Amino acid sequence: MNKTKLTLSAVGMLFLVFQSCAPVYKCGEERPQGFSAGNRLMAVVDERDELCENIEGYKEKNELLQERNDLLVEKTDSLIGRTHEMAKEYEQLEGDHNRLKQKHEDLKVEHTELQERYSVILSDNFKRGHMYDERLKEAERRMMEREREAQERLDQKERELAARQARIEELERIIAEQDSVAQRLNRLLREALLGFESDELSVEIRNGKVYVSMSDKLMFRSGSAKVENKGKEALAVLARILNQNEDFEILVEGHTDNVPISTSQFSDNWDLSVARATSMVRLLTNNYNISPERITASGKGEFAPRATNESAEGRAQNRRTEIILSPRLDELMDMLSE
Repeated sequence: MNKTKLTLSAVGMLFLVFQSCAPVYKCGEERPQGFSAGNRLMAVVDERDELCENIEGYKEKNELLQERNDLLVEKTDSLIGRTHEMAKEYEQLEGDHNRLKQKHEDLKVEHTELQERYSVILSDNFKRGHMYDERLKEAERRMMEREREAQERLDQKERELAARQARIEELERIIAEQDSVAQRLNRLLREALLGFESDELSVEIRNGKVYVSMSDKLMFRSGSAKVENKGKEALAVLARILNQNEDFEILVEGHTDNVPISTSQFSDNWDLSVARATSMVRLLTNNYNISPERITASGKGEFAPRATNESAEGRAQNRRTEIILSPRLDELMDMLSE
């Protein structure tokens, strides 16, 4: 009973602070000279001012995390484009190879024709045979030299073609292997998380990444960033699988609906989404031994909805936290940088 009275008293004090302070100065403005109140009220006002000062810091962190996420997407698109370019180069080299082969055949035909012509001349002009014999030898020498040069160019092109083909095949092998690893992880997560309802948790693959979407129904109470017990159970299962598959980078991304929020703890939905993602990251690293180097927390607030916010069902889908698992691209990047 005493705790309930204290809670109601604190809520009343907060209401009085925001009602009485709002006309005096806004969040971010300097406190007016001569402003005073009781000790408890002044403590609440000090906490509000400190939260106001931290808002910009949270926004900058969120923008940095968004930039890193965009960079990963850009790198993936660049890799796909580079693969297409190498395929085109392969086609061009194959065309050069075919043209050189045809030129080589033409030279062989030309060489045969020259031999026949000089044979006729020698038979008809025996007396001038020595002169024609020397000319024939010179012509044969030039022809053989041309043939040798053409063969060397052909061999060089074939070596280049084989090297390019081997590199393309290796890139395709790495990409296929990463897709296979993502498919395997998707299967393991689906099997491990079968105990949760479909409206609480879902697993899918998009653009080569595994997306684990957890609803706020499973993870949080309304307006809170504290993970509920059932949500902790889901994170424990997920962490066990991730600790057995360390070749994935982990992005924890918070999302909300578009219903406005403004409390002493969260100034808006963006603030809430980041706090929820950070809360889950701390559990994964501190309680379930996920390496901090693998994991990133970010929040998108209401700005990346999965469904319309015009209906209760759509808003429920939008209130989620996504754990995005991306295969590490170190080997692929090393090959492209060679």
